[in-house]
Amino acid sequence: MKLPEEGHLLRVFIGESDRHDGRPLYEWLVLKAREQGLAGATVLRGIEGFGAHSRLHTAKILRLSEDLPIVVEIVDTRERIEAFMPLVDGAISEGLATLETVQIRFYRSGAKA
Repeated sequence: MKLPEEGHLLRVFIGESDRHDGRPLYEWLVLKAREQGLAGATVLRGIEGFGAHSRLHTAKILRLSEDLPIVVEIVDTRERIEAFMPLVDGAISEGLATLETVQIRFYRSGAKA
C-alpha cells in the first residue's frame, strides 16, 4: 500500500476495561481497522490519566488501577479514516476521538519490492 505525503492520524482515548462485542474495545478497534484495510494501528497503554468524569486512573503501586488509559492510533488517508469513523462512533459510549493532519515520511513493510 502506498500512502500520500499528507495523511491523517485518528487517536481514540478509551479505558483499558472498556469492551465491545465481548472483547477489549482497543482490540476490537484494531481488528476492525485491519478488516477495513487501514494502513496501521497502534495501542498505547498510559500510566496515568483522567477523562470527562475527572476520575484519576493510575498505575501507582498504592493505587493500582485496572482501568488504565488506552490510546489507539490509526494512520491513513482522511477519506479512509472518515469512512471508518461510523464504526468507531457506534462502538464507544465513553471516550474521546481526535483527528489531525500528519506528514507521512515513509510507510515500509521491510519486504523488497
